[in-house]
Amino acid sequence: MTGAPVPPPDAPVAGQGDAKGTSPGPTALRPARPRWRETLGLLARNPTAAVASLVLVGIVLMAIFDETLAPQGPSEVSVQDRLQSPSWAHPFGTDDLGRDILSRVILGAGVSLRVGFLAVGIALVIGTLIGLLAGFYGRWVDDVLMRVMDMLFAFPAVLLAIAVLAVRGPGSGNTALAIGIVYIPIFARVTRASVLGVREEVYVRASRSVGASDFRLLTRHVLPNAAPPIIVQTSISLAFAVLAEAALSFLGLGTQPPNPSWGLMLAEGRGFIDIAWWLAFFPGMAIFLTVLCFNLLGDGLRDVLDPRQRTLMAGGGR
Repeated sequence: MTGAPVPPPDAPVAGQGDAKGTSPGPTALRPARPRWRETLGLLARNPTAAVASLVLVGIVLMAIFDETLAPQGPSEVSVQDRLQSPSWAHPFGTDDLGRDILSRVILGAGVSLRVGFLAVGIALVIGTLIGLLAGFYGRWVDDVLMRVMDMLFAFPAVLLAIAVLAVRGPGSGNTALAIGIVYIPIFARVTRASVLGVREEVYVRASRSVGASDFRLLTRHVLPNAAPPIIVQTSISLAFAVLAEAALSFLGLGTQPPNPSWGLMLAEGRGFIDIAWWLAFFPGMAIFLTVLCFNLLGDGLRDVLDPRQRTLMAGGGR
């Protein structure tokens, strides 16, 4: 009876080295992609979020290079060209003083976004710090900090901003401060809720057991793992900050003339809505487009940063 063929003595055995004792090289493993690159890749696969991101990049670039892109200055008056409808010379028309609406919309982007980013930056830093301390330490720290946040949250947002501006006075800087104070409780609540779910994780307990300081626990373990909801809230708050700045400027409490602002342009065009629709239409569309794109980006970030949804997207939805 013939058995299975026997390999020669010098033949390498599967899974082992050859006869000379050399071991086979390890299987080449593809290095793991950084998390931020993976997140950007998944975000790019979401058509809605990708388009919204591109539009927002264009708006931000327009705000950065506003003086270069604007055909005219914000206060260049031409009485003979007043209330001209959109044309090749003035694609967005002119206002009652003959100022180019396109130029003022471009220059207004810088004002509106500057106020929005500054306001959200103030709320993000202070609110996140309060939420971290309240969620991590709990007990009386949580009670005191969150009761203060509840008192701020009890005021209607616009009324609280108006109250701050009544004390500080109108202007872009004070508008950013007022909106930032309004959104601090929102970031504090979001951060606290996320920290409460992270602080009891095994890796946090293990780090605490080996003597890690509270500062190290907060900065190296708790905050990075609690960050996804904060990032989503930042995108959504930017949308409402732009909207709040427009509302306050519309009421005359935000950006003051002759500086251009989308909300201020809406207020100026309100009296001419019957004879010159373009005065309010184009700044209104700029507000609408910016707020919509920030909201769509926030929805995309929420899907990408959610662990369960992230797994489905990484696996092609299977």
